[in-house]
Amino acid sequence: MQFAFARPALAAALLCAATCFAAEPAAKPATQAPSVAPSEHAASAGTPAAASSPLAQPSAPPPPSESFGDLYRDVELAHLFPDSKTFADMIPKESPARIVAAYKAAHGQAGFNLSKFVDAHFDMPPHDARPYVSDPKQTVVQHIDTLWNVLRRDPDPAANRRSSLLPLPAPYVVPGGRFDEVYYWDSYFIMLGLVASGRFDLANDELKNFAALIDRYGHIPNGNRTYYLSRSQPPFFSQMVGLLAEHDGDSVYLQYLPELKAEYDYWMDGAATLPPGHAALHVVRLSDGTVLNRYWDERAAPRDESYREDVQTARAMPQRNAGDLWRNLRAGGETGWDFSSRWFADNRTLATIDVTSLVPVDLNSLLYGLERTLAKAYRLQGDASRSENFDARASARAEAIRRWLWDAHAGAFVDYDFVHRAPRERLTAATVYPLFAGVASRQQANTVAQSIKHGLLRPGGLATTQVTTGQQWDEPNGWAPLQYLAVMGLRRYGDPALARTIATRWIKTNVDYYVRTGKLVEKYDIGRNAGHESAGGGEYPLQDGFGWTNGVLRQLLLLYPHAVDVEHAVPAASSPEAASVSPATAAGTIAAVADSNIARSLFGVSDGLVAH
Repeated sequence: MQFAFARPALAAALLCAATCFAAEPAAKPATQAPSVAPSEHAASAGTPAAASSPLAQPSAPPPPSESFGDLYRDVELAHLFPDSKTFADMIPKESPARIVAAYKAAHGQAGFNLSKFVDAHFDMPPHDARPYVSDPKQTVVQHIDTLWNVLRRDPDPAANRRSSLLPLPAPYVVPGGRFDEVYYWDSYFIMLGLVASGRFDLANDELKNFAALIDRYGHIPNGNRTYYLSRSQPPFFSQMVGLLAEHDGDSVYLQYLPELKAEYDYWMDGAATLPPGHAALHVVRLSDGTVLNRYWDERAAPRDESYREDVQTARAMPQRNAGDLWRNLRAGGETGWDFSSRWFADNRTLATIDVTSLVPVDLNSLLYGLERTLAKAYRLQGDASRSENFDARASARAEAIRRWLWDAHAGAFVDYDFVHRAPRERLTAATVYPLFAGVASRQQANTVAQSIKHGLLRPGGLATTQVTTGQQWDEPNGWAPLQYLAVMGLRRYGDPALARTIATRWIKTNVDYYVRTGKLVEKYDIGRNAGHESAGGGEYPLQDGFGWTNGVLRQLLLLYPHAVDVEHAVPAASSPEAASVSPATAAGTIAAVADSNIARSLFGVSDGLVAH
């Protein structure tokens, strides 16, 4: 993609985002090409990027929407299930080819019943039917330590080629609710809690599983489902390695060096031959030759897990190329912020989403961390040349972040729109990533702290954005990962007071909600009634469980043990609603982890290194 090719379809779309509607799209939307410049299309076609890794298998299993074609489309658009993800996770009783043939033969006949056809040819995914109900006598810490076993899943049996689930070799922890598989960036924050709870067994299993996914596919997918293979998520693998290296020693870096390098190759695929002023896959080369990264998805089709919603979004904006829209919705899934005004060209409307034109500050901060980790791992291996090479890459990326992604007017790090050659001047919680990674200068960090204090600090914690759109990654919602990253970034740059304020407000929000409901949930309303109103927005109801909330709260309570009276933080009464997770087994002995060790591990290999 050459930057001169701005999307004319998107520009036109902005003129009537709220007024235009379309007829049903073609029967096979996956075959539509996105509206992009020829070089971008060519770069994304053919062999998936993961295939360039020496560890990757030559091919990956197709998602259900490809295997079942018209049947998949018809089931999703018929709204047979309240949640689009349900059909994506169902298990075919026979081969897709036989089911598709049966559907073609039967669906045109008089009296055909689509619901009965699905019942006859698919099984619901296995779930433990016994509900888990919170123990009203447990403190919030005891509740979290119990939930690790509730959310734990056994290693998957031999691969079922018909299932969308990608098997994992070791036990793993799921977020909870509708999310009954492992998720990439969720798992780093889950691992923080496992470490805080002394569950190094499960934390190591998490790392082994992600290494296995890299070995198998050349990257860590969004989650262990076939329909997530076309994208990844914010690359926290190096942070996971650093976290466990604090406990197990530097040998962890050497153990996972092949996978660290393979993940880096996935994100950098195509960089070596990319000319200035172009973008391909995840890589952007600016006009001055600077190489940075963007979010991307290999496919330009509705997401399997949100198929009906994506078709409806395309209908709402018929003047925009559907494939381009769907690719950007998918890339939005890779960001983890699905969805937010941060990605919307008009700052308010989902159908104007434009992720792939942006150089995002969070992604590039994490890739700086990956480069630093690779430099350390090669140094430990005795390979000075490669170590110096990755140190140089990290330094170049840090300088580019400070130059291209800093907006003095906003007083924050922002995303850079490389198509329009301008920063996207919006204050969001993503501004904390360069502080967490150690990329920001002292002056930039001080300015960010003031911007947070005056623009994002809310009664219940750190706001995600300053915009209310009805999307879940906007006002008034707060999210555990962003609170943690902000707290650690501010501590790193010598602002313990603001870090404590954010942490304490977030802890109280979580604990107040737990006392009121007996639950910890995916996200929280952090406005005036923080802890007393349930969060909303997005494509599905509020989920409980909840992996990363548990992990961040458990970790922050180690760092700020006096934020609340934990011993009296018990539910007022047993929650009338049962969490949709499997029952807990007896929790093992929970080893205490010293605050000083945790504080060191949180900063990974970059501890003490701050840009000046």
